[in-house]
Amino acid sequence: MKTTGTGVNTRLSTIRRWQIALITSGLMLLAVGGIALLRDVTPTSYLGIVLWFAAAIVVHDGIIAPLTFLVALLLRRIGRRIPLAVVLISQGALVIGAVLGLIVVPEIHKKTLGTKSFSILPLDYAGNLTLFSIGLVLATALAIAGYFAYRAVARRQKLRPSRVQV
Repeated sequence: MKTTGTGVNTRLSTIRRWQIALITSGLMLLAVGGIALLRDVTPTSYLGIVLWFAAAIVVHDGIIAPLTFLVALLLRRIGRRIPLAVVLISQGALVIGAVLGLIVVPEIHKKTLGTKSFSILPLDYAGNLTLFSIGLVLATALAIAGYFAYRAVARRQKLRPSRVQV
């Protein structure tokens, strides 16, 4: 890597290049969404969209983010030696479950209110959410067990003396 006389990198670091690429693609996707919004949605629906985004921000910042933080804090308090990978796997599962719950709970509520046609909400959303949640818990437990198994194998490999053929 080239440096100036003061030791400052003159090339972009790999992380900085990834940051620029992700920000650029995010801005391009935002532009596509904005164009689709202006082209396909009537202006009378804009207020509903703004309210939906406001509610999404409140739910994210008021429920999902603090809950994820509390789970991480709880995992750290329960055991001082819980590996960071276990905390991250648990947080990922919690976020996936929370986001899916936010998507499915309105359908469950609307189905309890009833619809004009049986074909509008034909599935058992509460049952499917329950099955998904059970699967998510099992997948999380399996991922954590896999992490510990990988760590045990890596530790054994590290402790085993190397066999050098002479």
